[in-house]
Amino acid sequence: MATASILTIGNELVSGDVPNTNGSWLAKRLAPLGVSVRMLAALPDEIEQIAEFVRDEAARVDFLLVTGGLGGTPDDLTREAIARAFGVEQVEQPELAAGLRARFTRDPDYVARWAQLPAGSRALPNPRGGAPGFAIDNVYVLPGLPSEMEAMFDAIFEEFRRGSPIGAWRRVYRTRESEIAPAMVEAGERWPRVLIGSYPSFGPDGPHVEVVVKSSDADELRDASEWLEAELQRSVNSAADGR
Repeated sequence: MATASILTIGNELVSGDVPNTNGSWLAKRLAPLGVSVRMLAALPDEIEQIAEFVRDEAARVDFLLVTGGLGGTPDDLTREAIARAFGVEQVEQPELAAGLRARFTRDPDYVARWAQLPAGSRALPNPRGGAPGFAIDNVYVLPGLPSEMEAMFDAIFEEFRRGSPIGAWRRVYRTRESEIAPAMVEAGERWPRVLIGSYPSFGPDGPHVEVVVKSSDADELRDASEWLEAELQRSVNSAADGR
């Protein structure tokens, strides 16, 4: 199964001033393409920290998706950081710069800086904005503004398709995790390649647990979820009878 990590960049994200929605959005879009996300990370606008992360993480996964830091303000340092990670210079792409100058005639020199991409990069058009994204090796760099990021990803999503989609089965039970844990442990032992998770919550009517089963193997997903659903219902009924 192909793997990916997602890095979102911005001081506003690590400080909590802005919610980090890009990582979750991308992870949900990658699963149907057969790509499993192994990490979601956020870093401040610091060149060396970004470059170190990119060098290390890109070697571990099939795809590293990076969002943020592509504008023209002083804290938009992603192009420089990715160039540093790959040990290359930033080079203006003439056709890209000319297109930007033609589109943004009020300040053409300002927007032309967006065309200074790491050497060896492939520019990714921005359908809803100005600053282009780019891809270099297995690293894809997208804008941080969600509307622009989503439109750019939707334009290139087929580049990420690998193998079978990762399917999911979900159920919510009115119970506690401790009451269904044995069944989940056994399911994990029976189907070790299937991902099984539980997410508790507490509301006015008591505790609830959402159980999620994921796999790119449709047969294993069906077998594991059917077995687990029956076992969980027995556990829930047994706990209710004992109250």
